[in-house]
This record gives sequence, C-alpha cells and structure tokens, in this order.
Amino acid sequence: MRMLRLIVDTALGALLQARGYGVRLRKLDPYLNVDPGTLSPFEHGEIFVTDDGAETDLDIGHFERFTGVVASALDSTSSGRIYQSVLDKERQGEYLGDTIQVISHVTDEIKRFISREFDNTNFMLCEIGGTVGDIEGLPFFEAIRQFALEKGSGGYVFIHVTLIPYLDICNEIKTKPT
Repeated sequence: MRMLRLIVDTALGALLQARGYGVRLRKLDPYLNVDPGTLSPFEHGEIFVTDDGAETDLDIGHFERFTGVVASALDSTSSGRIYQSVLDKERQGEYLGDTIQVISHVTDEIKRFISREFDNTNFMLCEIGGTVGDIEGLPFFEAIRQFALEKGSGGYVFIHVTLIPYLDICNEIKTKPT
C-alpha cells in the first residue's frame, strides 16, 4: 500500500511539473514518534535525511528524486511532532485559559503545517500515511476536512488510494491501485 501511495504522489507531481506547475509533497505520518529516525527500518522502512538535516520518511526522498524538488524539514511531520508543538505552545502560555484538545488545537496545528508555503509552489500534495481507520490518523483526516471547508470549493482535491490484491469475481490477482 505504501508503494502505491508513493507511485501516485510522485507520478502526479511529475505530471504537474510536465505541465509547468511547481509542486511540493507534505508527508503526514500518524505515529507518535517525533520523527522516523527512531523507528525500526524493518517495520517502517529506511529514513531519508534532507539537506537541512531532518530525518523524514523515505517517501520524501523518493519524491525529491523523481521531481527534483529539494525536500526540507518542513515537508514531513508526525503526530508526535504535532502534539509536541501543541504542548510546547501550551507550556509557553499561548493557550492561556484554554483546555487543550485534539479539536481544535491539534487540528489547527496540522492545518498550519499543511499551509506553510514555498516559492514557486502551485500544488501541495499532502500524503497521510498509515491506514484509514487507525485511530492515530483521525486528527489528520479531520484537519484536511476542516482545511477543505475553509478553502472552499475548487482549492483542493482528495485522492484516496486503495489496493485490490485479489478479485473474487474473476478469480484474479491484481497489483494495480484503484
């Protein structure tokens, strides 16, 4: 499944570039680790270190290689990093009087991450890692739902990548994304 998302991200980015558009990829990972540098490469895959020293998901590296867009620390985050940022702000007094909650504090932090802009970027491709239905990813799905409502129609597209490894109806193994 991870490879399918990677193929869709990089192919879409390359196609948009071929039409003259500037693209970037933002990777949103639902694990609570602050970055993938401490994850087992057997479970999660290798990490990619950006030019500015950030340890990111390897998908960021593949996107950089396929599109030529130099990745940075601003292109990858995790639930752990988002929660850490919210808690740091709470400790610094930025939410005085507020009860810190997933909605709206965490989702607002995710939207801030997504919204960071770069020069020459017409399309921001945001990939949410993990598996739909895992509770860890829910704040990211809620944040992009809110983001879409705030942007209004025409400012976004959702692409849900799935895999059909086997079709009962024709008794065939398939390896294509849907």
